Amino acid sequence: MRSALKSPPAGAAVLIAAASGRALAAAARRSGYRPLVADFYDDEDTRGLCPANYLAGDPRGGFAAERLIAALGHLAEAAAPFGLVYGGGFEDRVGLLESIAQRWRIYGNPPEVVRLAKDPATLAELCRSLGVPHPDISLSPPGNSKGWLVKSVGGAGGGHVAPAAAWRASGEPVYFQCVAPGFPVSILSLCNGVDACPLGASRQWTAPAPGEPFRYGGCVRPANLPPHVENQLIRAAGSLAVALGLVGLNSFDFLVDGESFALIEVNPRPGATLDIFEDRRGLLFRAHIDACRGHLAHGALEFAGAAAAAIAYAPKDIASMPALDWPNWAADRQRPRTALDLCDPLCTVKACSADPSSALELVEQRTTLLLKAIDQ
Repeated sequence: MRSALKSPPAGAAVLIAAASGRALAAAARRSGYRPLVADFYDDEDTRGLCPANYLAGDPRGGFAAERLIAALGHLAEAAAPFGLVYGGGFEDRVGLLESIAQRWRIYGNPPEVVRLAKDPATLAELCRSLGVPHPDISLSPPGNSKGWLVKSVGGAGGGHVAPAAAWRASGEPVYFQCVAPGFPVSILSLCNGVDACPLGASRQWTAPAPGEPFRYGGCVRPANLPPHVENQLIRAAGSLAVALGLVGLNSFDFLVDGESFALIEVNPRPGATLDIFEDRRGLLFRAHIDACRGHLAHGALEFAGAAAAAIAYAPKDIASMPALDWPNWAADRQRPRTALDLCDPLCTVKACSADPSSALELVEQRTTLLLKAIDQ
């Protein structure tokens, strides 16, 4: 376990690198830090949250090492950041994380742990040894593709998942996973390498698009599972966290079918549910930093009521994004004159309420309202 040290002081700068850095930047701000973000979107929210930020990649091509390292170097020049926190965008390019770790202290799982967590054969064997249910996998195409999915090694977000019958050899590293029944549930945990503290369970849903039948749609907290089922998921997540030596915020994705469940994947970094785990005191980001130093904030994080967040996707090609009077429940707001293709992410829609059903209903109403306004 890493030594427990004092948190960096309020006002300290921190580098953030992620496919979308806005949620991490907002969490950093709530914890009193100054976020410096390199990501794919350079949206209005991120600009407003950061003293400086860089567009350092794109959703289709991902991060390129030279461009990202240069962007982070420019951000760090005058700010003296205490380290770097990363989000999604590195699971399939762990070598880039290794290059970053040579320059800045990483607050998150070290590259070798990410490599283990995202290796399908390693994860399947670990689940077998721990008694965690996990769908069968194959590293080669199954003889009969019915009932199988194809996934990218190191993929994230659901966009990389497709029925195995749709697979065409392309040289991209893939694996095949047997279809499992149930609805998706994610356990968010805070880990320090030797222990794990569960923060809560959320339900997720898909927003299918042409060629992306499992594209991520959104999430709602709490998951409203029977307590004994949720406890089983928490125990499974905790055993995997300890076996892998995970640190910081991590999520564990399951499919739940009645009393049964199966682990689908481990996301060894802060992820899409950050927006629905905004704690009362704004300590979540600080808790991530502290957990990476060895200290777990048991009981310090309190989450009120219920929360939901959904991705609103562009309903058409938008040659030039108009200047909008964005509502305060919209995040990841596109800058004016940005060009979007049909089905590109438009923004994130958020809602809080007393219970998950009403939070979900509210986020759906808000998404419909926003898309109608854009489609006019």
